[in-house]
Amino acid sequence: MFESAEIGRTVGKKEYEPRLERLRTDLLKAQHALALTRFRLLVLVGGVEGGGKTELARTLVDWMDARGLQVEAYGDSSDEEAERPEYWRYWRTLPASGRGAILVGTWYTRPIVARALKETGQGACDAALDRAIAFETMLTREGTVLVKLWLHLSRKEQKKRFKELEADPVTAWRVSKRDWEYARRYDRFRKVCARAIARTSTADAPWTVIEATDRRYRDLTAGETLLAALNDALARAKKPVPAPVPDRPKAPRVSVLTRLDLTRALDKRDYEKKLAKQEARVALLTRDLRRKRRALICGFEGVDAAGKGGAIRRLISAIDARNCRVMSVAAPTDEERAHPYLWRFWRQLPRLGHATIYDRTWYGRVLVERVEGFCAAADWRRAYNELDAFEEELSESGVIVCKFWLQISADEQLKRFKDRVQTPFKQYKITEEDWRNRGKWEAYQAAAVEMLDKTGTPYAPWTLVEAQDKHWARVKVLKTVADRLEKEL
Repeated sequence: MFESAEIGRTVGKKEYEPRLERLRTDLLKAQHALALTRFRLLVLVGGVEGGGKTELARTLVDWMDARGLQVEAYGDSSDEEAERPEYWRYWRTLPASGRGAILVGTWYTRPIVARALKETGQGACDAALDRAIAFETMLTREGTVLVKLWLHLSRKEQKKRFKELEADPVTAWRVSKRDWEYARRYDRFRKVCARAIARTSTADAPWTVIEATDRRYRDLTAGETLLAALNDALARAKKPVPAPVPDRPKAPRVSVLTRLDLTRALDKRDYEKKLAKQEARVALLTRDLRRKRRALICGFEGVDAAGKGGAIRRLISAIDARNCRVMSVAAPTDEERAHPYLWRFWRQLPRLGHATIYDRTWYGRVLVERVEGFCAAADWRRAYNELDAFEEELSESGVIVCKFWLQISADEQLKRFKDRVQTPFKQYKITEEDWRNRGKWEAYQAAAVEMLDKTGTPYAPWTLVEAQDKHWARVKVLKTVADRLEKEL
């Protein structure tokens, strides 16, 4: 794997200066051209300790326009990061379309170090690498130019570099005890890194291994690799993108939704008694979230006028307001559209001990965006796996995920729409869009059935709620949350 990066490549000063002048000019042109496209740039700088990862990042920023380029260096997790899924820290720092970022110390650091120090087995390491592959695949399909650079030094050169740094009082701080500890395990790290690079060098996001002994050669090779990736993206940006086409599937005659018994109901007396009981259970159990280092997410989907708002109000009344927030998901803003689809959901994740309730969720991609033609077919079709992976990460980090689909009949929906029109304080709930969506009832029901079939998992199951009777629906939601908390805690 690394033999070609240990042959002593160098670039002399006479060759370096003209190449650098051309490279800097071309990089700036390509960067400014990229700013006018839908693409974003992400440069991952990894490699052995002493290879000059931070130096290279600083050099690339100096060569390019720093106004459109940020540098992120990931060290040990902060308290805020430790209370959320691992990839939260990476999602937060993703650049918007037209901008770029250089990442030093990325999602590869933890699995490689843990495996090299024998803290994890090969299976756990491979699972972490597979997650990285899935993440990068999603990024590239969402318009990310992903450049992965691996800076390599031989054992001899690494030791020499450490001694040079330590000998200079200005740079001695850059070599830590941990660096020397890792250097003593050089062969082990080399083996683990070789396997990781081979496994994660994909067609969408290949690795470029660079011999880092000579700084001029290292920097020029990195810059030229980056330029080639930018030019490839600019060529792709010139190709016209077909306009998305609405998908209007036909609803199956028999499905999990048609099988629901919408006659289920509670009279007022039973409702008040059961509501009080379930609210008390939720109130008591959510107090244990922090002690057990868990978090809660409840996501609500369903047909328009199914009673999501009423169910959410009963749920939040049972949770300490200091530890709970409600997110109402509408059409994405310009800032949100400039990032990968899941960005706006990742950045709002609750800390351990807290709860977040979503009125509409990330499933908009396979519902409204699919049916209305707001995204390409390829985007909503791949979304099922991406949403499953998102919820799996939440679950593994300690988040309890409850998902609800509230169902009413078409006749009941019409009745509630008319009631909203006629009741002044309810009129804000009804819009022209609601009436338009009602005309696509069959398509939305079909999309919902496919969504429920493909995204119901043991770690994030769907609960189908018979919502024809609001009393029944609210109690069922509260009881489901309480039962799930009781089981998980």
